[in-house]
Amino acid sequence: MDILVNWFDLAQQWLFEAVVQPLMFSFGMANLLEDGYDATGWLLVGLLQLVVMLAIIAPLQRWRPVEPVTDRAAIRVDVIYTLIHRLGLFRLGLFFLFTPFWDALWSMLRMHGVSTLHLDNLWPGVTDLPVVSLLIYLVVFDALEYWIHRGQHHFEWWWKLHSLHHSQRQMTMWSDNRNHLLDDLVHSFIVVNVAQLIGVAPGQFVLIVAITQLSENLQHANIRMWFGRFGERLWVSPRFHRLHHAIGIGHESHPAQSVNKPVLGGHNFGVLLPWWDMLFRTANFEQRYDATGVRDQVEPGPDGRVRDYGRGFWMQQWRGLQRLWGRA
Repeated sequence: MDILVNWFDLAQQWLFEAVVQPLMFSFGMANLLEDGYDATGWLLVGLLQLVVMLAIIAPLQRWRPVEPVTDRAAIRVDVIYTLIHRLGLFRLGLFFLFTPFWDALWSMLRMHGVSTLHLDNLWPGVTDLPVVSLLIYLVVFDALEYWIHRGQHHFEWWWKLHSLHHSQRQMTMWSDNRNHLLDDLVHSFIVVNVAQLIGVAPGQFVLIVAITQLSENLQHANIRMWFGRFGERLWVSPRFHRLHHAIGIGHESHPAQSVNKPVLGGHNFGVLLPWWDMLFRTANFEQRYDATGVRDQVEPGPDGRVRDYGRGFWMQQWRGLQRLWGRA
């Protein structure tokens, strides 16, 4: 582990000095060099993730696809979403627009006695071990992600944004970052502030995000794969998550009093661990691979039309705003 960390630090230093630092000087941003160095770490993580996706997950998709690829244009749009996030463009926007606000918020909270919890100090000598503390924070953040995901499917205004993610009917490893930017903003606001509250170290936070994103790339991949009866209950598999995207299964519930009237809800909200779905009775372990998408894409609504979620990046963002305003 120490060797890998040292290699990463050397690569981050080289990338910063060779590329990022000269660019920052040329744009008059010398006062932000420390932040630029941190951003270089995120950029390097994103580049490594893209390498893993292309070298490992892409061949798996070709090996045992769930369905033939028939809509490459839709996949190319998902690639744009992935590059925006993995190359740090979304984080760059967050930094300039919201970091000053978050810093001011936490300064005010600390002045009023709100302190960081530091979960890794709960059991000195045990929980402060790097591997143990990483596992603790990984489980805590995964529980948080489960409830964020439940919220995205429970609150109608949030679903109007999050439904863009589910509107992809040609799921691949690129589909993970297909989200409305406002949805990503709400998600980031929650996660960043919880990270501040529980005291996760910056390096551990980067690693947790990297592990989560790569696992989600595999979960969304067009691959007929499950982890066996026991493994399915330890880690979210592509089969488990595909059911979450399945039309009429993963993001709808059918109340007993009205079977023919689905409402927001669904199954398989877990991001890394299926434990939360098992604990809160939202797990579906059926071994099936259904068509993905949203019901209103394929079934006409009261007006006799199916919903258009948009084809290109900007149209998808615009349609999301229209749904939020009740005009689409």
